[in-house]
Amino acid sequence: MTRTLRPCGDTGLLVELDALDDVLALHADLAADPPSGTVDLVPAARTVLIRVGSGVDLAAVAADVRAREPEPVVAREGSDVVEIAVTYDGEDLDDVAGHTGLTTEEVVAAHTDQTWTVAFAGFTPGFGYLVGVDDRLHVPRRESSRTRVPAGAVGLAGEFSGVYPRESPGGWQLIGRTDHVLWDLDRDPPAVLRPGTRVRFVRS
Repeated sequence: MTRTLRPCGDTGLLVELDALDDVLALHADLAADPPSGTVDLVPAARTVLIRVGSGVDLAAVAADVRAREPEPVVAREGSDVVEIAVTYDGEDLDDVAGHTGLTTEEVVAAHTDQTWTVAFAGFTPGFGYLVGVDDRLHVPRRESSRTRVPAGAVGLAGEFSGVYPRESPGGWQLIGRTDHVLWDLDRDPPAVLRPGTRVRFVRS
């Protein structure tokens, strides 16, 4: 695994990686055994940001990160899985079938027959970018985004699946909807989908 380390102010270290699989592996390794002084880990598509406390020696953190050889992340059978019930009636289900060469029933089966993992979060609070193991569902974003996507819409874009936690604009291909509340400020933690969370979608 190649990595480039860049300081972010006095309390951050950004690790740039070549691939999302490397991000998943390094984030899992750091989460299991964080460098001394770590206060937060923020994965993204090609980076992991390590936030540390004031006064922590960033050179020591960098040396720790360089010395690691994380193992690839594999399905962790037996660990907790969040189950999300979905009604598969999305407006783009037929288009997704066209992009993938599958029938709509096969799209739904491919979506429900695998365990997804939240690679990172972003876009809006509570939105998780989920990756699976079946690359047949890799589809492009819509050519034009919608100005309004309802809360609970389940979509696909690129290598990711996701659930809109609130109404917002969006350009993902919508395949279904769920009533599962993914973001609630009165809950601790507010987000259901956090990096590393495993997810199974089931038909409602």
